[in-house]
Amino acid sequence: MTDTPGRLLSLLSLLQTPREWPGSELAQRLHVSARTIRRDIERLRDLGYPVEATLGAEGGYRLVAGAAMPPLLLDDEEAVAIAVGLRAGAGHAIEGVEEASVRALAKLEQVLPSRLRHRVSALQSATIALSRGDGASVDPRTLTTMAAAVAGPERLRFAYRAGNGAESRRLVEPYRLVSTGSRWYLVAYDLEREDWRTFRVDRVDEAFATGARFARRDLPMEAEEFVRRGLRGGEKQPYRVEVDFAAGPAELPAWLRAAALPGAGTRTSVSFESADAPEWTAARLALTGLAFTVRGPAALRDAAGALAARLTSAAGAP
Repeated sequence: MTDTPGRLLSLLSLLQTPREWPGSELAQRLHVSARTIRRDIERLRDLGYPVEATLGAEGGYRLVAGAAMPPLLLDDEEAVAIAVGLRAGAGHAIEGVEEASVRALAKLEQVLPSRLRHRVSALQSATIALSRGDGASVDPRTLTTMAAAVAGPERLRFAYRAGNGAESRRLVEPYRLVSTGSRWYLVAYDLEREDWRTFRVDRVDEAFATGARFARRDLPMEAEEFVRRGLRGGEKQPYRVEVDFAAGPAELPAWLRAAALPGAGTRTSVSFESADAPEWTAARLALTGLAFTVRGPAALRDAAGALAARLTSAAGAP
């Protein structure tokens, strides 16, 4: 292989496989001499790839973790798998899939060849994800459009449906995307209303970047706090959920493990703030499949009791 850039990419692709490669095997794979392999390894190191060499009669090379992550080289199947996974996670606001994941998805889709973008879209449209039922899903394309506009920064236009059903068109300067674990929110400066606003992303439609750049304004507080205050001032007042589970912390789903109080044994107490209706929170707790007791608030105890009664009646129990 006489094409040096092409040979380096092929070498990097081999090294990203989690194994140790003898120099002779790399030379055989790439149809070059062992000396050329040693020179190419040094070139990769100069580019920031941490390639480690081992001593011995044969010697070997492997890619190790470095202080910074150099560019990854993905084959078609790997790129499609990552894009589909990020789309699915972002679309259902799963815990742990936050703004960084949406930025990664936006970057990946920007460089995907058209043939791979079509494969990702086809897989996504043919797949139904089993969601927790604790929040409305969003279109990943809307999220990636917003993430790209935030990074630009570019002004954003979209159609918006308010909680009371009122529909409007908005022109905003996007500031930050915030995930609460069950929903996505866009914090942006609304140019027509001349004020900061929070928009639920699942209520956004036809979002597109206008191409018009802008100088970022200073939000008077952290974006997370701005969203939190908006929730407190909305129709649903946040409340503190206090629940005991007849299960150890390891048996709880991830979103509840994060809210678990210190303790040990076969019972776990959790405490977290929710802005959802008590009926919705009760259903979300029931979907864990674990036995639990609500300690508070009273509205949640009532909602859990009403849900239990409805399910008992639906099952035809005496």
